Amino acid sequence: MGILAEAIDLKKYHSLGTGFLFSEKKGEIKAVDGVSFSIQDGETLGLVGESGCGKSTLGRTMLKLEEPDSGKIIYRGRDITHLKKNDLKWFRKEVQMIFQDPRSSLDPRMTVGDSIEEALIIHGMGNEEERAEMVEELLLKVGLETDFMTRYPHEMSGGQQQRIGIARALAVSPKLIIADEPVSALDVSVQAQILNLLSDLKSNLGLAYLFIAHNLWVIRYISDRVAIMYLGKIVELAEKKEIFENPLHPYTIALLSSLPGKKNRILLKGEVPSPVNPPQGCRFHTRCKERFNICDKIEPELREIRKGHFVMCHLYHD
Repeated sequence: MGILAEAIDLKKYHSLGTGFLFSEKKGEIKAVDGVSFSIQDGETLGLVGESGCGKSTLGRTMLKLEEPDSGKIIYRGRDITHLKKNDLKWFRKEVQMIFQDPRSSLDPRMTVGDSIEEALIIHGMGNEEERAEMVEELLLKVGLETDFMTRYPHEMSGGQQQRIGIARALAVSPKLIIADEPVSALDVSVQAQILNLLSDLKSNLGLAYLFIAHNLWVIRYISDRVAIMYLGKIVELAEKKEIFENPLHPYTIALLSSLPGKKNRILLKGEVPSPVNPPQGCRFHTRCKERFNICDKIEPELREIRKGHFVMCHLYHD
C-alpha cells in the first residue's frame, strides 16, 4: 500500500474576532496545531479524542473546506495546500465527506434522486438516463430500494438519511472518504448497521477512510490504525491492536480505562485547558499524574517508539 493522503505540520487557527478597538484581536482558537499523519491506500485511520480537541476541524481542513494557516496537505504525492477552487475539481471528485447530522446535510427541497444526482451533474458524468441508472445502483449499494429516488429527507429515518449521505459521497467514485462522526447521531442498533455498511463498501470498492469519532468502541470496530488527539495535537498513533493493548501516552491510557470491563478506571483531574491559551510544554501536563519537571517547559515531539507506534510524551524520550 502506498500513501494516499498526508498532513505535514498542519495548523488551523480560528479567530475570536476583534475587541472594542477593531485592531485589537481577542485571540485565536488553536484547533489544529502542528499535526502530521498519513493515510494509506485502502486503510481506515480512526481519529479519536474528547469534544473540542480539533478532530472535525482537522477533517474539514484535509478536505480544504477550511484553508490551513500553515503546513502541507499532500494527496497522491501532489501538494494541494494552496490550490484554488477552480484547480480542485479533480480533488473534490477523489475525496468526499460524510457528515455527522444526515438531516442537515440534505436539502429538504430536493428528492433523494435529485440530491444524489447533483454531484454527477457537477462533474459531468453521464446523460440524464445514465445518471438515473447510476442513482438506482447507488441506492441499492447502500441498502435502499430504488423507489427512494422520489422521497424527500423528512420522509426517512435517521439511518436511511445517513445511507443517502453515503450514496452521495460514493456518487463520483472517490478514493478517500472523511467520515465526521457519521454514526453518533443514530440509535445504537442503527449505528451497527451503518458501520457494517461502511466496512463492506471499503472492502468492495477499495476505499480509504479518515474516520472521526469520540466513541472508542466505534473506533475499535472500524479502524486499521488509530490516532489519539488532544487539544489540537496528535499525541499517539499506532496500529489498532497496539493502541488498545499497549497504549503508551498517559492520555490514551486514561481514555481506554473508561471502556466497560476495565478494572482500574483513571479519572482525569481538572478541565481541558482552553485551545485559545494552551499550556506551555506538553499540552496534557496539567492533567497528567506522570508529569515531571520538564513537562511544563518543553513540548515533546511525536516520535516513533516502536515500529509504527508514535507517541508525544517525555516519558519515552531521552
